[in-house]
Amino acid sequence: MSDFTPVLVGVGQFVERIDAPDYAGLSFADLSARAATAALADTGAVAAVTPLIKAVGAIRTFEESGAMQVPFGRAERMPLAVARRLGIVPSVAILEKVGGQSPLALLADLGGRIARGEIPAALMFGSEAISTVRHLVAKGETRDWAESDDPEAVGAEWIDKGMGFEGTLSPVSIAHGIRAPVTAYALCENARRGKLGLSQADYALEMGQLFAPFTEVAARNPYSAATVAPMSAEEIATPGERNRMIADPYPLKLVSRDQVNQAAALVVMSVDAARAAGVPEDRWIYLHGAALANEREILDRPDIGGYPAANAAIASALATAGKSADQMTAFDFYSCFPVPVFTAAIDGLGLAPDDPRGLTVTGGLPYFGGAGNNYSMHAFATMVERLRDSPGSFGLIGLNGGFQSKYGAAVLSTVPRAWPGCESAAVQAFLDAAPIAASARVAEGRGRIGTYTVSYAKGVPEQVIVIGELEKGGRFIAMSRETAVIVAALAEDPLGRAVDVTPGDKRNTFIFA
Repeated sequence: MSDFTPVLVGVGQFVERIDAPDYAGLSFADLSARAATAALADTGAVAAVTPLIKAVGAIRTFEESGAMQVPFGRAERMPLAVARRLGIVPSVAILEKVGGQSPLALLADLGGRIARGEIPAALMFGSEAISTVRHLVAKGETRDWAESDDPEAVGAEWIDKGMGFEGTLSPVSIAHGIRAPVTAYALCENARRGKLGLSQADYALEMGQLFAPFTEVAARNPYSAATVAPMSAEEIATPGERNRMIADPYPLKLVSRDQVNQAAALVVMSVDAARAAGVPEDRWIYLHGAALANEREILDRPDIGGYPAANAAIASALATAGKSADQMTAFDFYSCFPVPVFTAAIDGLGLAPDDPRGLTVTGGLPYFGGAGNNYSMHAFATMVERLRDSPGSFGLIGLNGGFQSKYGAAVLSTVPRAWPGCESAAVQAFLDAAPIAASARVAEGRGRIGTYTVSYAKGVPEQVIVIGELEKGGRFIAMSRETAVIVAALAEDPLGRAVDVTPGDKRNTFIFA
């Protein structure tokens, strides 16, 4: 095994709850610095490790991803802002692309630099302070979080990888109201229900049964965004005053919680540098297999209720590791909504919702907290601790980005292993060889609904989006905000129902036949 083999040697997490006695309203950069400080301390050799860090990388916050506006300003170059707080002078600073898969993409990048002998050690981190932003704005308070760092002044190469939104949503999808993640995932979820032939009530219970064990894990996790109580499947899945509908089939308790103040960080080193710095080998975690893959845009997917990219990435990572799902001791599947867990863990690997190993190590995005693009950094940090406590065991992390658009998978263990890299090209070539769904040139005439969602605004239904097949052939998408159509969609399960579609200049509309 090469002396340049990368190993994870330090992990750190931090949470700031607004009801805590020591609440200070920390900025995104300050939260990241707290987690990074914890990760450096976790190496057991902070004084020797810190000067060896020559690359820093940050996961984009929601604000940097264009998903929200923060009125307090922000660090112009987050990786350098955090490095400055820690007294680190890097030669490379990286801002990763958007998406829940980005922690693995960044780890692969930094690990590759270490494996090639370019740097001895790297630090990666990410944070969200959405809870504080909303809290302070509601109180009418202001902060000055604006700061700027000049990469040339510290001699650092600055790498901004861009947003990476390409291929996630088409103009046609956007024109028909697919903008928010909850809308896209609801369409995927109902498409899966249609394949299974389940009623709305039966599927709702399945979603609740999937996520009930997650609430138990989140309740025990000291880094959860807020105090969490375990919930039953019925509590999670049943709409009510404190569980309002967001988008059919999702009430609030099935939706990722974005109102968090959370941060996580990882330290990666070559085995040679870690040994020289005095990092105990019982802290070392090796990557045994990894893969990243992209899914087609929603309307191009032959099976909207499936996730071939997730299945292919997981299969590739396990194959590289030479392991099977049965040989994993722990899992963490990205869980912004039920469907990416269903498609990856249940449909793809054949796991059961009540698998005694659990399907999450953190508690999942709706309950532990949906820390934006950085959620799976928390999964890595928690998985590392779990594997250290059980030497020789293996863990699998599944990372999901976009609208079931991008997936990453990683297998970790204390067992030594040469750096496997992160497979992408071969997996993508396999996926790209599959046929694309045939869309109708003109969406007009009688058709049948294959999936749908009813979107709500503050508990009030406001629009229906449907995707299906025309009788004359070809996929269509259409929407309606007409009261009569919304009422009809709520009165009877829309799946499989006949509709009449009318084309429009910008969007298609429909009525029930």
